[in-house]
Formats: sequence, C-alpha cells, structure tokens
Amino acid sequence: MTMLLGLAANRLHHQTEDAALFALLRACESGMRELNLGLHAVGRTYDAIAAANMMHRYSNLVRYPYGREGGLMKLVAEVVGMGEGRTLDGAIYLTDPVDPSSIFPEALALKRQCVIHGKPFISTVATARDWVEMERMHAGLARDRNADRFHDFENQTVALIAHDAMKPAMLDFVAQNFDLLSRFKRRVGTGTTGQKLNELAWSKGWPADKAWVDRYHSGPLGGDAQIADLVLERRCQRAIFFEDPHVARQHEADIQLLERAVTTVTHEAVCITTPKVAQRWCDAAVLRTQR
Repeated sequence: MTMLLGLAANRLHHQTEDAALFALLRACESGMRELNLGLHAVGRTYDAIAAANMMHRYSNLVRYPYGREGGLMKLVAEVVGMGEGRTLDGAIYLTDPVDPSSIFPEALALKRQCVIHGKPFISTVATARDWVEMERMHAGLARDRNADRFHDFENQTVALIAHDAMKPAMLDFVAQNFDLLSRFKRRVGTGTTGQKLNELAWSKGWPADKAWVDRYHSGPLGGDAQIADLVLERRCQRAIFFEDPHVARQHEADIQLLERAVTTVTHEAVCITTPKVAQRWCDAAVLRTQR
C-alpha cells in the first residue's frame, strides 16, 4: 500500500533555487520514487515544484487547494483520516520561524494531530532526508551512502526531552534502545527527564561516576532555551522530543523556542516528536547497520 504524506512549505522555502523545498526534493526524490510515496501538496507548494520542473511526471504528486482556500485544513483532516486515499501517514511542513502563517490554527493543528495519532511531523530538510532513509530501510532497500552523515552517531549529540505525561514513555523508549542511544557522542536533556534517564543508565551498568545524559535546567526554568542554543550552534544534531498534546503547556514559549531553533537550521537538525516514530527510527538504524 502506498504511503501518503501531506506536503507544504512556507514562502521562504520555495522562493529561490537553493530554497529548502528544492533542497529536500533534490536529496529525497529518488527515495520517494523508490517508495512510491504519495504526496498531497498544498497549492502554492505544488505550483513551486511544477515551476522548478521537479518530481517530473510523478503521478503520486497531487495538488490541493491554496492554504487560503483550505488546503492545509484538508491535510489536517486527512491526518485524522478521511478514508481510503485520503488518510495521511504523516506530513512534511517546512516552516519559516518568522512567517506568521506558521502559527495559524491549521498549521498548529497539523502538527498536533500528527503527534496525537503517532505519525511523523517532518519540519526540516534534515528530518525529511532521515525519514526517507528510515522508510527505505523498512522497505528492504540498500542503504543510501549519501545519508551516512545522519547515522554518524559517534560524532553527534542527541537531545532527549519529554513532557511530564510522556516521561514514562521516554524511559521505556530509552530502556528498549539503550545500546543504540549510547553510541551517541553526547546525550543532553532537561532537568527531571535527564535525572531519570541517568538513574536508568546507572541501573544498566553505566559507570556510576559518569552522567549518561548531560542535564540542563528544567523546561520551565529555561532548559529548552539552553538546548535550543546547542541546536543553533550545530552542536546538537537530533532532538527526540516526546510532546503531550492533550494538556496546556505553561511554558509554551520555551517549547516553541526549541521547535523554532530546529526549523531555523533546517538542513542540520532532525526532530522526532512521538514514541512510535522514534521507535521506528531506532529499528531502521539497526537494520541499516546490517546492510
């Protein structure tokens, strides 16, 4: 069965030849074709792809209305599910951190429904490149050497962050994938989550005098901002951020800061926001070592 993704990009990301949308397609087009991936593209994004003569004669690229005509709203409904051919497996939405439309209700709802339904919300070029390679591994295809940089864990930093209600899920995820996550050069986290992960690591035999996670402040006290700075300085390449979409977030601005930092360095930072997608990525990373 063909996988379907929504596709949208803010104006910044398709204005010039080197814009993020085109960089994404140059890197991912062959993999998308291998996967026979269906793309439901909002009007202006589709028009930009066509004008650039990309995804040429790709019948699985379908045009949706402009955002102002409800195109993005339709993608939100399809993430929830509108029946065969109109139920999306996730969404690619390249956001411009300073474009007001990136915080329109339909934009926020698109991410929220992806998180609620355990589907990938892909907001950066790096995340898209990583996701396509992940799905290629699950499809049994040969590894793409051009994606090796995303799997150079020994030289990378990963952020492990979870809202209060998602802390048990993060602990379970790390316990199940401890060996893989221990390959990273460095792991960082915010206060409480970081402490719980260190205790888990010590229970697994990690040296008791050595932190498995370098802890920053708790989220409400600025930990998200501290990790956002690491992302902006290209010192954190991957964020695994288990969000709870069902509760009001008292430190909403701090959380948005981290999310905006990731999209600001769109070519460099990978972000995963649900346990289901994170586990699928780990499984793919293990498969990739076997090819």
